Amino acid sequence: MTETTGYSRTGLVLVKNPHLDLMEEDVLYHLDLGTKTHNLPAMFGDIKFVCVGGSPNRMRAFAQFMRRELGLAGPAEDAADICAGSDRYAMYRAGPVLSVSHGMGIPSISIMLHELIKLLHHAKCRDVTIIRIGTSGGLGIEAGSVVITDTAVDSSFRPRFEQVVLDDVVVRSTELDKDLAEELLACSRDIPDVPTLIGRTMCTYDFYEGQGRLDGALCSFSSEKKLEYLRRAYEAGVRNIEMESTAFAALCGLCGLKAAVVCVALLDRLQGDQIRASHEVLWEYQQRPQRLIAAFIRKRLGLVRTD
Repeated sequence: MTETTGYSRTGLVLVKNPHLDLMEEDVLYHLDLGTKTHNLPAMFGDIKFVCVGGSPNRMRAFAQFMRRELGLAGPAEDAADICAGSDRYAMYRAGPVLSVSHGMGIPSISIMLHELIKLLHHAKCRDVTIIRIGTSGGLGIEAGSVVITDTAVDSSFRPRFEQVVLDDVVVRSTELDKDLAEELLACSRDIPDVPTLIGRTMCTYDFYEGQGRLDGALCSFSSEKKLEYLRRAYEAGVRNIEMESTAFAALCGLCGLKAAVVCVALLDRLQGDQIRASHEVLWEYQQRPQRLIAAFIRKRLGLVRTD
């Protein structure tokens, strides 16, 4: 069975679950939020941008960065974790921007997205843009390059996400918003010394064997086989590899969210498997997607830099 995406004409966040209308209360367990315990429209109704990333610390730092970029009152360091009652995910606000951690891999981001999308729906948010920011392994590009994903593909380079529902395999589209990708690319031209490109992103279920690494606890293939596979991925348009984009693209598309994936490459996988750059270099690399998204949000909000 194949499911297709579609945007809401009203700008509202869609949920495709008739059972939700029959529930007296919706407990967003992993976010420590709920429709009876919290006034979700009051808390989140004015959210316009949602940025998600793997690490709680990184998403807290991003929220602090956005508070400074948007000129919000109060110390940036005062960002409070809205999901403090849960140890699964972290969530922070910076004006109209929500910053949420999603953990590592498809299962973790899928759980978070189900509850986040329901939160946005219950809060009656409109015209929300959602962006995954993170790190990845590059493919044929220099370390530090930022990849804006046009389409997420699976390990066989197909633009699809397969979700097992009961005992049926449901196939979902993984195309992302092309206009949004182009808008982000245009914003990148104002950021010096950050090579940025649009390309396909391959999403895998594993960091080691699933990505053709030779340095895991298990490895049943040769270095020649690894390079042959990665070169085929490159020829298929893949420019980076990570572990969340297909699920992210599929869920966001089905629920009417305009979505993008923006990840920095920490290395070129055609040159090696291990990340050997210094902590200082890696820290600067990780700021690059954040700087791009900050520039994009400021432009959308009509804010002009004065520094």
